[in-house]
Amino acid sequence: ALSAELRASPNLVVEVDAMPGGYVCSAALKQRLTSPDVAAVVSGRKPLRKILDKDQRAFFLEHAPEGVTLEDLSVLGPILVLKLSLRPEGTPQKFVAEMWTYPDGTRVVELSTKCPPADALDVALDTRAFLERKGIPLSGEQRTKTRTALEFFSRELQALAAEGPGPDSQ
Repeated sequence: ALSAELRASPNLVVEVDAMPGGYVCSAALKQRLTSPDVAAVVSGRKPLRKILDKDQRAFFLEHAPEGVTLEDLSVLGPILVLKLSLRPEGTPQKFVAEMWTYPDGTRVVELSTKCPPADALDVALDTRAFLERKGIPLSGEQRTKTRTALEFFSRELQALAAEGPGPDSQ
């Protein structure tokens, strides 16, 4: 569903999170930002639109739900993320392991690898076989880290909204 121009962008990343029983496909239009710019947005000193480039703002307008604007978005976080790149013995694949720890102590561990789309099925089968050889169970609850984060912080935002404005909000 993405335009040819967008597909050609070096900043476009499309990924498939494959899990037993299903998958989630997502796209992001990325850019490198400086820590001061991010801190200014998180603290509310700078609007989000000021650190998004023209292509990102257009991408948002095209793909955001109807009626949702950049000003409607909220900063979510923080989440502690530990990340490790590795190439384990017994597999030709390079992996990235991430552990996301949410403020309530909930953790999500994700193991990911990259490959050309034509190799996806073979790489998925090889990865599954590798994990099974290592005794890593694949039958536990499968959740993406992004969905877990969105659900966690949505509950937090709803709780804050239910409390109403605090004494310092004037």
